[in-house]
Amino acid sequence: MSRIRQLEPAVVNKIAAGEVVERPANVVKELLENSVDALSTRIDVEIAKGGTELIRIVDDGEGIHPEDLPLAVASHATSKLQTADDLFRVSTMGFRGEAIASIASISELRIASRTPDAETGHEILVSQGEVREPTPCGCPFGTVIEIRRLFASAPVRRRFLRTVGTEFSHVGEQFTRIALAHPRLQLTLRHNDRVVHELAPRERSIDRIRDLFGRSLVEKLIWVESEQDGVHLSGYVGLPAESRSTRKGQHLFLNGRWIQDRSLQHALSEAYRGLLMVGRHPVAFLHLDVPCELVDVNVHPTKTEVRFVDGQRLYRQLLATLRTRFLSLDLDGTMSLGESERAEGDEAPAAPPDPGRSLQLQADFADWAKSSLAGWSPSPEPTEGRVVEPATLLSTLDAARPSPAVATAERRTAQTDEATEPTEVVEEPGVSPAAMADGRRVMQILDTYLVLEADEGLVVIDQHALHERVMYEYLRERVLDGTVETQRLLVPHVMEVTTGEFELLFEHGDLLRSLGFELEDFGGGSVAITGYPAMMRRADPEGIVRDLVERLDTPGKGPDRRELLDDMLHMMSCKAAIKAGHRLSPEEMDMLLRKRHLVEDAHHCPHGRPTALVLSREELDRQFGRMG
Repeated sequence: MSRIRQLEPAVVNKIAAGEVVERPANVVKELLENSVDALSTRIDVEIAKGGTELIRIVDDGEGIHPEDLPLAVASHATSKLQTADDLFRVSTMGFRGEAIASIASISELRIASRTPDAETGHEILVSQGEVREPTPCGCPFGTVIEIRRLFASAPVRRRFLRTVGTEFSHVGEQFTRIALAHPRLQLTLRHNDRVVHELAPRERSIDRIRDLFGRSLVEKLIWVESEQDGVHLSGYVGLPAESRSTRKGQHLFLNGRWIQDRSLQHALSEAYRGLLMVGRHPVAFLHLDVPCELVDVNVHPTKTEVRFVDGQRLYRQLLATLRTRFLSLDLDGTMSLGESERAEGDEAPAAPPDPGRSLQLQADFADWAKSSLAGWSPSPEPTEGRVVEPATLLSTLDAARPSPAVATAERRTAQTDEATEPTEVVEEPGVSPAAMADGRRVMQILDTYLVLEADEGLVVIDQHALHERVMYEYLRERVLDGTVETQRLLVPHVMEVTTGEFELLFEHGDLLRSLGFELEDFGGGSVAITGYPAMMRRADPEGIVRDLVERLDTPGKGPDRRELLDDMLHMMSCKAAIKAGHRLSPEEMDMLLRKRHLVEDAHHCPHGRPTALVLSREELDRQFGRMG
C-alpha cells in the first residue's frame, strides 16, 4: 500500500508559514518589501497589540489588477520571475511568491487594491486559508493589506510569542531597516493608535539616520566610499568612541536589502582592531551595490542571508576602505575612552587629578568614615533619609587623587599659609607602605594592585576586582531589600532611542526602577532620565541605560527575571568600582580591605576573575634559597 501522498495546498502553506513567519515582525517585513517592489513613494504601517491583532499596511504603489488578486494569495505565484535563469539576477526585494499565501493560511487577510488606470478598486478576503471571490470596493490608488488574528489557526506558534512590547520592538526593527535602505520613501508607523514614526522623504541617508537615531549619533559618524570592479560601497561608520556591546548597531544593505553576512561583519571588526576595547562592536550603516549576477539571494526563506560569487573580494574591499579612511583621520583627537565606552571588566586610568580639591576631600573622607563605615554590614537595615553607600568615596574620588608631589606641595602651602608659589618640592616615593588597623602593612603598586602582608605570606589584590565584588554584593542586597537610593536629577538627561529601545525600556520599567533608574517618555522618540542610582554618580547615565537595554533585548526566549537582574548588577558594579590607575590613600586601602571580609565570595569578582593571589612564605624562601 502506498505510504507517500502529496500534501494539500493548505498544509503546504502552513509549512511555508513556519519557515517564513516566526513572529509578526516577519509579516511586516514581507509586506513592506512588496510595497517597495510596487514602486511606492509612501507607506503607512499600523500595528495593534504588537501585530497579533492587526497589521495594516497602505501604499501608493502600482496596485494589483483585479484578475491577479486570486493569484496574489496563491502559493508560488509571482510577477517577478519568468524563467529559472531569473533566479541568478534577482533585482527585486521579493521573488518566491509564497509570503502572502503563507500569511493568509494562519490569519484573516484582506487585500484591497486599485491600479492607476482603474475606476474602482477590488478586494479579496482570505480566512485561515479559505479564499473568497474578489469584489469591487472603494479605495485609493495603491494597495491596502490587513492581517488580523495572526496565528489563530496555529496556537502552538502563538504560545511562543513574547510580550506585546517585545514583539513590537521587532516590528520596529524591520520598519527601521526598510527606512534606512530607502530614505526617499515617506513612512509612518503607528502602534495602538500612537504615532511612533512619521518620516519625511530624505535625499541623503544621513538625514534618515538622524531621524531614527538622533543627532548625537550622527555627529560621531564618518562617510566612507569606494568602488572596485563594479562593486560600490558607501555609507557611514562610527568613530571608535561610538561602540556597542552587541552587533545590533551594524546595518548592512545589499542592493537595498538588509542582510547578515559573517564575512562582512568580520571585515568590519578587523578594520577596528586596536581601536576598540575587547567586547565592543563598531556602529555602521553601509550599502553595497553589487551586480545581480554576482550574488545569490535564494539561500534562505527570509532572504536575510546571501551568497557571493567572490566574497573574499568584498571582504578585502570593505577592510581596505575603512582602514584607508581611518588613516586620513586624527583619531587620537576624537577618541574618548570614558567609562560609558569601556567593556565590562576592562579598566583604564582615571581622569587627570584635580589637586585643588584634595585637601577638602581628605576632610570629607574623615567625616564620611566616622559617620558611615562603623555601622555598615552586608545586610543593612533600611534607614530613613539619605542612605550613605559603603564605598561612596571610592566611587567618587577617582578624579581627585593627587600625586605625591602635588600632595606634598599642598601640605607645605597649607602649613605656611603663603599666597605665593611653593618653594622647592621634594617628591615622595610612588610606593609607600601604610599600616592597617591591625598593624599589618599594605601598599599600592602600579596604582592597580594592593600588596598585603598576611600570615600565609604575601597577598596581591586587584583593587578593581575586589571593589567590584564589594559593590555587587551591596547592590544586590539593596535591590533585594528594595532600598536602592535614587539620585534625582534637577535637569533630566534626555536621550534619543529607537522604537525597539523605547518599548523595552518601558516594558521593563519596574525592573529598572528596582535598580534605581527613573525614566519618562519625553516624546519625539526620546526618553528622559530623571533619576539613577546614587552610588553611580560618576558613571554616564545614558551609557548605562544603553547597555541595560541591550541586555534586555535578548534574542529567542527571554531570560529569567532574576538572571536578567543579576546580569545588570554585574555591569553596574563594574562601572561603579574603582579602576586600575586610581591611586588610593592609606585610609581608602584600609577601608577596601576591611570590606573584603564582609562580603561573600570575596576571592572572585562577579565576572569570575580572582581578586587576590597569594605568594606563600615557603615559596618566597625557596626563591631566595632559604630552604633547608
